[in-house]
Amino acid sequence: MDKTNALRLLDLNKIEYRTVTYDADLLESGEDIAKELKEEKERVYKTLVTVSKSAEHYVFVIPVGETLDLKKAARVTGEKEIEMIKQKELLPLTGYVHGGCSPIGMKKSFKTYFDETVILFDRIYVSAGKRGMQMEVDPEKLIELSGAETADLVKG
Repeated sequence: MDKTNALRLLDLNKIEYRTVTYDADLLESGEDIAKELKEEKERVYKTLVTVSKSAEHYVFVIPVGETLDLKKAARVTGEKEIEMIKQKELLPLTGYVHGGCSPIGMKKSFKTYFDETVILFDRIYVSAGKRGMQMEVDPEKLIELSGAETADLVKG
């Protein structure tokens, strides 16, 4: 298995993880990935990258079955408005492709926020940094490593 930046970062910090691979071309959504992993969709998280009107980038990590509430995201960052970055900007900005974006190991460090539900689990899944690979990891260690905060981020 080729190590991604995310996995190398976990190794460097001696954080335990487990990787799971799957055929990304056969799965269309994060919920499909949760089914493939035979896990509750609440334990599988997606990484979203945004930009504010002040041109600051922020990373949000939320359950795959949920939608990021951009108003809540703006509020938690202290920005007036936040929007999703364009898909074509993801690779040059983060080093990751759409469907394979990990919350750690990006080209540059961005302020990161995890949805508050993350504290309900002792292990969660996030992208390991490439399509078709997830890593199961302790969310507290992931939050500590990324310098993230937790907040209410989803619609509803």
